[in-house]
Amino acid sequence: MKGRKSISTAGLIWRLSAAAVAVLLVLPDQVARADEGGVSFWIPGFFGSLAAAPARAPGWQVTTIYYHTSVSAGAEVARAREITLGRIPANLTATIDANVKANVDLGIVAGTYVFATPVLGGQASASLLATYGANTTSLAGSITGALTTPGGTFPFSRFDTIDSSITAFGDLIPQFALRWNAGVHNYMAYVTGDIPVGAYESSRLANLGIGHWAIDAGGGYTYFNPETGHEFSAVLGFTYNFVNPATQYQSGVDMHLDWGASQFLTKQWQVGLVGYLYQQIGCDSGSGDRVGCFQSRVVGVGPQVGYIFPVGDMQGYLNLKAYGEFANENRPAGWNVWLTFNLSPAAATPPTPSRPIIRK
Repeated sequence: MKGRKSISTAGLIWRLSAAAVAVLLVLPDQVARADEGGVSFWIPGFFGSLAAAPARAPGWQVTTIYYHTSVSAGAEVARAREITLGRIPANLTATIDANVKANVDLGIVAGTYVFATPVLGGQASASLLATYGANTTSLAGSITGALTTPGGTFPFSRFDTIDSSITAFGDLIPQFALRWNAGVHNYMAYVTGDIPVGAYESSRLANLGIGHWAIDAGGGYTYFNPETGHEFSAVLGFTYNFVNPATQYQSGVDMHLDWGASQFLTKQWQVGLVGYLYQQIGCDSGSGDRVGCFQSRVVGVGPQVGYIFPVGDMQGYLNLKAYGEFANENRPAGWNVWLTFNLSPAAATPPTPSRPIIRK
C-alpha cells in the first residue's frame, strides 16, 4: 500500500479527530451485565481505533450514536437480580433455575471540546455524554429451597416471570483526556466517571442508570503509520465503584482492555477488527451484598468499517461495528451493534510523519 496515491490518507485520517473517535465508542450500557445484579459502569468497547491519537484541529465536535444490544444470562445473574429486587428473603436457602434476557435500543449524544493550548505537552479534550433510550428486560424460571422461620424450616417453591421495560434518560458521563504524538506513536491518559442522574430504581428489573457514582481512569497507545495506513490501538483502565445508597452494595474494582486494529484502504474507507477483555479484579462488598465476591468476566470481538467524508467546511465520519461476546462469567453474553456519526472541524493542512501533531 505504500506509495499509492490513495494514501494521502495521512491528512484525512488525522482530520478524523481521535478525541471524537474515543467518545463515539462510549456508551452507558445499563443492561444486567456485571457487578451488582449484573450491572457495571464500564462498557467494554468504550475505546477503539485511533483512541490515543490527538485530534488534528481544536474546537467543538459532536457525536451521535444508535446502539442496539441483545444479551442473556443464566442462574447466577438471575439470582443476583432477584436478591436486588428483594424477591429472595434472607432466610431463604434457594436453588434458582432461571434466565435473564435484555434488549436495549439507545440514542446517545456526546459533545467534545478539543483545547488549542497544550496541557503538559499534550492535547487536552473534555467531553460530556448523554443518553436516552429503551431497555426491555425479562426474568423467568423456578426457585426451590427451604425457608427458615422461628417455627421451623419449610419447603419453598416458586416460578417467577418478570417483565420490565423503561424508556428514559440514562446517567451523565463526563470525560477528560490528554493525548501526545511522537511520529507513528501516540499516547493517552484519561479519567471519566458516572453521575447517577438517570432512571434507576433498585426494585425495578430494567434501568437506564446504575444508581451509584463511579470513577474510571487509565492509559492507551495507538500505532498509526500514515504511509501504509496500518493502525493498532489498545487502552487499559480500571473502575472504582462507590456504594449504591439504595442497596448498600459496593461493586468491586473492574479492569478492562479495549483494542482496535484497522487498515485504511483509500482516502475514505477504513476496515478492521475491534475487541475487548473485561475482568473484575475486586470482590463485591457492602452490607447489601448477599451473593459474595461475584467477579465477572467477558470477552468480545467483531468487525468494523468506517467512512470519512466532507460536510461543508466540516468533516463527517460514519462508523459501523459489531461485537460477539463469549467466555462470560457472572455476566450475560450476547451481541451488540453500534452505528456512529461524528462531525468535527476539518484540518487545513494534513501533517506528515515528520511533522508532530502537537507543537511545543
